[in-house]
Amino acid sequence: MTLLNDYVGGVTWGFPGIRGTWATPEAGRSMELMQATTGANWTAIAFCGWQAHPQATEIVYLEQPTVTDEEVRWAIGKAQSLGLKVCLKPIVNCTDGTWRAHINFFDKDVPCEPKWSDWFRSYTAFILHYARIAEETGCQMFCVGCEMVQTDRRAEEWRALIAEVRKVYSGIITYNCDKYQEDNVTWWDAVDVISSSGYYPAEDWENQLTRIEAAVEAANKPFFFMEAGCPSRTGSAALPNDWSLPGEPDEEEQAKFYRAMFGSSGRREWVRGFMLWDWPAALYTLEEAAGNDDYCMYGKSSAPFIRAYYEARTGAPTTS
Repeated sequence: MTLLNDYVGGVTWGFPGIRGTWATPEAGRSMELMQATTGANWTAIAFCGWQAHPQATEIVYLEQPTVTDEEVRWAIGKAQSLGLKVCLKPIVNCTDGTWRAHINFFDKDVPCEPKWSDWFRSYTAFILHYARIAEETGCQMFCVGCEMVQTDRRAEEWRALIAEVRKVYSGIITYNCDKYQEDNVTWWDAVDVISSSGYYPAEDWENQLTRIEAAVEAANKPFFFMEAGCPSRTGSAALPNDWSLPGEPDEEEQAKFYRAMFGSSGRREWVRGFMLWDWPAALYTLEEAAGNDDYCMYGKSSAPFIRAYYEARTGAPTTS
């Protein structure tokens, strides 16, 4: 296991990882622009495996629409060629559109009902498949799960899964808990680094950081935000986790969020960085930036602010 010694000035790339959208010249150019625009020194390469609905127990990941193993290896290699450290981040989602946080089963097994044991068996196979790729390709970090709120209480199963991951992967292991859940996870001792999703209202960062700090101190582990970001849309700075919030394109709304987040977090030395959400493999053009209301920062007023913040934190100016 490698310690998290450097500041994570990262951006998430490639989500949701639709087969055929990676390993192309356009995808390569997208990653190049991500690094040049933000000054990132890390990236989380994120993609999905799929289950039919929250109570399904089979996760499908070796067929459409998930990116192929060759595409995953291509993305890792491309990031490494740009000097980026890599966190490989396989994520499970539901094809019926239900958010993965609602994946849930009875705590006691009931005949003829789906069971936690069946789901964790499939999920473990899914995670171990990509943990092996992370080891083979030299990824510095591996994320074993993302925002799976209803699963968080299953500490025994998570500990068992992480123990299996350690048999095949030697780098840093983290789990990306959801916002407001940092002090609810009871098995932080099983991972190397605590990470969470920092989608907190712009006006509430100080309160939330104070709450998170107590959980980080209790666990005595390094911490960073594996996700954090805000759509460039009116009203989003107050509700940055709502990607469907009605509103008009508004670059200043996104910039307002980043000023608040970096301003508050910059005064907390225990916050060891961010993996900003997010940067797509199929990037819009600069001419389209003003009308884009999603999380990506390309061509928007928050981009130079992010780059300056990352350069100040990493101490390594980047080149365009």
